[in-house]
Amino acid sequence: MRFFQILVAAAAMLPLTGCHSALIDVTIANRTPQPLTLIEVDYPSASFGTQALAPGQDFHYRFKVLGSGPTTVLWTDSVHHELKNSGPTLHEGDEGKLAITFNPNASPQWSLQLVNRGGSS
Repeated sequence: MRFFQILVAAAAMLPLTGCHSALIDVTIANRTPQPLTLIEVDYPSASFGTQALAPGQDFHYRFKVLGSGPTTVLWTDSVHHELKNSGPTLHEGDEGKLAITFNPNASPQWSLQLVNRGGSS
C-alpha cells in the first residue's frame, strides 16, 4: 500500500519537473462562404496542412520551430485557383499562438502572439 502511495505522489509531481517545450499553437479559420481545399502551411524546416476546410470551420495544429524563416500558406479556392500568402517570420524557440483567418474577398489575415519565455527550458 505504501509503495502505491509513493508511486501516485511521484506521478503527480512529474509534470512539475519536466522541461517546457516551446510550441506554436495554430488555428486556421475559414470565415468565407466557400470551402477551401488543400491548405498547406510552411514554416521553418517543415509544413502541415489539411485536405479541406468548410465555411465556418477551424483547423488546429501545434508545432515546434526549428531554425528561423518565413511562414507561408498555400490553398485552393472554390474555383480551383491555387493561391499563396506570406506570413510572419518565426525563430527557433518561439512560443505562442498563430491565427490564419480566411475572410470573404480578402487575403488571409495573420495574427502572431508570442510568449516571452524568459530563458526557461
